[in-house]
Formats: sequence, structure tokens, C-alpha cells
Amino acid sequence: MRQNPFRAAIVGLGGIYPMHVKSLVEIGVPVAAVCDDKPGRAEKAAQDTGGRPFSDYREMLATGGFEVLHICLPHHLHAPVTIAALEAGYHVLCEKPMATTVPDAQHMLDAARKSGKTLSVVFQNRYNPGTQLIKEAMQSGALGAIGGGWLRLTWHRGASYYTQSDWRGKWATGGGGVLINQSIHTLDLMNHFLGAPHHVDASIANRAHPEIEVEDMAEGIIFYGEKGEIPVSFFVNTYHPYDAPIGLEIIGTKGRAALTGEDAIISLADGTRRAAGADTEAQKKFGMKEYWGVSHIKQIAAFYTTLRTGQPPEVTAASAMTTQKLVAGIYAGKKISL
Repeated sequence: MRQNPFRAAIVGLGGIYPMHVKSLVEIGVPVAAVCDDKPGRAEKAAQDTGGRPFSDYREMLATGGFEVLHICLPHHLHAPVTIAALEAGYHVLCEKPMATTVPDAQHMLDAARKSGKTLSVVFQNRYNPGTQLIKEAMQSGALGAIGGGWLRLTWHRGASYYTQSDWRGKWATGGGGVLINQSIHTLDLMNHFLGAPHHVDASIANRAHPEIEVEDMAEGIIFYGEKGEIPVSFFVNTYHPYDAPIGLEIIGTKGRAALTGEDAIISLADGTRRAAGADTEAQKKFGMKEYWGVSHIKQIAAFYTTLRTGQPPEVTAASAMTTQKLVAGIYAGKKISL
């Protein structure tokens, strides 16, 4: 494969880090540096990637030798590390969520604008074949006038998921629970299909996880459309017995679009039916979790293409801010205008 003209560094070498390494190898981007403050992680990653190990991201930014920083850190570190990297002259690809608060996310946008460097946020599910099928149906008007929809995420996260982590389950470091961590991808997809929300009426609770500070359940209505005329109900939790496939549906006057896991079906009133599903062969090849799919590779490849061409990334930081504002609106309480 032709070598990519950019070199990457990765900070944060936990669970999502392998998705970035596999993607970078696939598209021919060398990993020049790796960083983690947990003992042994950077040295192990350096052996695997050939990148120089660091335990302090500030030292890594000052040393250089790369053009793009991938941020795979706990949520509360996304904003400060992104801003430092942009100010130091690096492009940044940051894992979701963009930040833990809207003000922090705004500081990231401001830093990107001031630096002239590219900032994007990982919402890889926008690249799934099923997502793209529904997006095409929305753009073409095939569903007619949209009357509403719904989404759900019911997964299982046991106590050990939180107690074995030094940042999950805490407002200060995680920024929240099921909303900002697990269901943010599905909320982002609904924004991707319907645009920026108008307002939200919602509630949150912690019903089954006394070991954490944050919510394990959220429900409510998100109103889309210029006047808030399109209601979308939602229900998400992390106390389900297992990780059920996410569900999402959009209903129009001419048909409906349904997403179950990665499988999408467009059903039109005239009998037309279209479907798209997961790339199972690629999942097997790259060994990625089903709910991650292989779209990290697609988004990361697209990101480096935009860097080469000078075009804005497909997942703009501004669109990630839209999802950040939605999550913040749900946390804020009832009837919050967005």
C-alpha cells in the first residue's frame, strides 16, 4: 500500500487504542509516538508499533516527529489535550465524546479555528453501510415528510466495568454515564439524519448502579425540525441483561427507515424495500467488536484524505458540538431549548 505522507501519534493506550492502530496500519500511516501515563503501556505499544514511548503528552508534543495526534483518553482529558495539541500545531482526531461540557467543546472549536489545524471527532457509525443507506433516503426525500421517530439502547454494564476504572462513573472525569458514554453514538446518528435538535424534554436516573455517581438510564423526547415539530422518543440504559442491538426508526409519509444494530431497512409505501448490513468479513479480518464494526478504518482513512486534500473532514467538530449540546440538554432537565 502507498505510504501516507503523514505520521501519527496516539495518546491513551486503553481499550479503543487498538482500533486506531489497526486503522493506521491499514492505510499506511506510521505511528511515530505513543503515550500513556500508566506504567508499561507506552513501552509495550512502542514495541508493537515502532513509535517512541512517552508518559507525558506535553513532552511528546514538544518532541514532535508527527503531524497528527489521535486522542484515546478518558473523557475529561479530551479538551485540554486537544487544545494543547492544536496550539502546538498538530491536527487532532479525538475519540467521542468531544468533551464533557459544552464550554470545553467550544474551547476546542476556538483552538482549531485559531490554529488553522483540522479537528475531528470519532463518530465512526456514520460510516456504517446501514447508516449511509438511511442518510441517502433522508437526503433524497424518499420517506416523504418526517413525522417522528424513536431510538433505544439497552446494554449491560456491571459494577466491575466502573470499579475497575479510575474515571468511569464519575461526573468530573466521565462527564456522565449511559448518555455520554454508550448512547452518544445513537444520539449522534439521529442528529446525522434529522439535523440539529430544536429542544428536548427528558429525565435521567441511576436505578441499578449504586457504585457510580452518574446516570444509568435516560428517557424523553427530542424535538427536531425548524419549529420542533418532529418528536423522537428515546430510552437508554446500562442495566439490561445483555447488550441488545441498538434500535432506531424514522417514520415519514412515504415510508420508514429502521436500524437494528448495523442492519438498516428502508420500507416504502409503494412496496419498495432496501437493506444494508454489517461488513462481517471485514469485522472478522480486523477482529473488531460487533458494536464498533470496522468503520473506525473508514473514518480514519477519510480523515487523512481530507488532510491531504485540504478539505474539511466529513465529521466536522461543529457537528460533534451539535451532539454535545444534545447530551448537555438532556442532562440539564426538562424542556431545554437547543
